[in-house]
Amino acid sequence: MPRRRPADVRASFPPRRTQASRPAIDDVSLRALSEIARLERTRNYLQPGDVTVAVRLWRDHVRRSERQHWHDYEWGNVHWYCCGNPFEARALLDTVMNAMSPRGAREFRKIINRLDAAYSIPLPPHYGEEA
Repeated sequence: MPRRRPADVRASFPPRRTQASRPAIDDVSLRALSEIARLERTRNYLQPGDVTVAVRLWRDHVRRSERQHWHDYEWGNVHWYCCGNPFEARALLDTVMNAMSPRGAREFRKIINRLDAAYSIPLPPHYGEEA
């Protein structure tokens, strides 16, 4: 019987899991990241990488300038149709925090609350009111 080539043997193995297949969220422990990855695999409303994308969308939205926020408020943002709505991403993060264990949710909530605190936009005084 002829010997099998090493490439043929390797091709029959299941694919390796790489670092890119894990969620990559800064300041989150490996335990919480593995719980997020498990939720993404087991829940029908999540796909692998959805939580990482939601955190990125919300973080990018929070870090925008006040002028850009006002422009979005007055005119709307047409890029949300193609690139994702940060407010829908924030709602997804709430859903994920509710599905996590108390320990993992507490850790994840600390990071999201830090981003939420940065999202306070002061409203300008209305015309005719005294400042």
